[in-house]
Amino acid sequence: MNSSPVVDSILSARYLRRGEKTFEDICRRVASALADDEAEKSAFFEAMATLRFLPNSPTLMNAGTELGQLSACFTLPVPDSIEGIFDAMKQGAIIHKTGGGTGYNFSRIRPEGSPVRSTDGVASGPVSFMRVFNAATDVIKQGGRRRGANMGILNVWHPDILSFIAAKQNEGDLANFNISVMVNDAFMNLVAERREDEVWITDPRTGVPVTVGRIWTGIVDGIWKNGEPGILFYDEINRHNPTPHLGEIDTTNPCGEQPLLPYESCVLGSINLAACIRGGALDEETLTNTARMAVRFLDAVIDKNVYPIPQIEEATKKTRKIGLGVMGVHDALLMLGLAYDSDEGRNWCEHTMRLITETATDESHRLSEERGAFPAWEGSVWKDYPVRNAAMTTVAPTGTISLLAGCSSGIEPIFSFAYTRKNT
Repeated sequence: MNSSPVVDSILSARYLRRGEKTFEDICRRVASALADDEAEKSAFFEAMATLRFLPNSPTLMNAGTELGQLSACFTLPVPDSIEGIFDAMKQGAIIHKTGGGTGYNFSRIRPEGSPVRSTDGVASGPVSFMRVFNAATDVIKQGGRRRGANMGILNVWHPDILSFIAAKQNEGDLANFNISVMVNDAFMNLVAERREDEVWITDPRTGVPVTVGRIWTGIVDGIWKNGEPGILFYDEINRHNPTPHLGEIDTTNPCGEQPLLPYESCVLGSINLAACIRGGALDEETLTNTARMAVRFLDAVIDKNVYPIPQIEEATKKTRKIGLGVMGVHDALLMLGLAYDSDEGRNWCEHTMRLITETATDESHRLSEERGAFPAWEGSVWKDYPVRNAAMTTVAPTGTISLLAGCSSGIEPIFSFAYTRKNT
């Protein structure tokens, strides 16, 4: 690992445990905690120490420690009751304390101004409760090694969608949340057909109609101003739901790359593609060997994990989802002399990701023959092909681990060939 003041401070603040002095010490701890034998431990250590593969931050921080919580991604349901809402906030606080991030869909909460029969009062709406969740995250992150992160989602058909879209209009509001609108095919078809004057919903308090164009303009203006809200595609997500018999998916992790059922968690890991370039070409043998090792590594995390609440352990082990992705994509393209924004660059990325996906699927199938398919396999999309994990790949942003690896983050282009990073 190339030492720098930024990397050294990150290691010291987040990853190094008592008695550890180097990144290699971290790799030894993690490999020892997850491996079943010496050969596996050696393979896990070598992949991490050479920066060819790194797992998500909670694994690097907590493997081999008493805390033992190793996953990055969680989703928690938020019901329409005071008890249920604050249970979800408590569960989120427990997750944040261990280094994980949480996704919530607040659409079950009744809209602002709705009657509350038990008190003869009126509901304050989902955005007001998001502010309470945001404040709780602020408090919890002060005592943790990693800043708590949330995804807040509202369905486009919820009556409070306009106030949700504007919830982060002022800089600093809901700073511990990414927010995204969950849109469906019906809404997007109206946008595509330019039927912006079509009434989409009617405000239940005022009776005022809200058009497709008003909602869409609000989303676009927010993205233009500060990058939010994001958009999630409900029907497309569920067209690729690997376990439709367990229910529909309406929530993702904080960065939106991992759709999950209620209470599911997912452990992520990324292959550094720049470390798989040899002699001006992709070393496919190195890449596929790394992908096979990574599937076994991430699958082991599911069994070795210390889960923050029982519902998460039950849901996670039912589907055994893992998220193997990539980082160093632009670095690899530069090493190959391929432009990021070119047909050649896109074709290379498509070929590389297909190779990773096919290899990961095959290795998960091999694992299923050794240890059994994931428990919810019957009824899943894998009915003709048993696998150990209901999902295997994702593309995460790799913010901190790409700094450790010294490579470009995720699939993003590098924004400048020269820049200054301030360690504040």
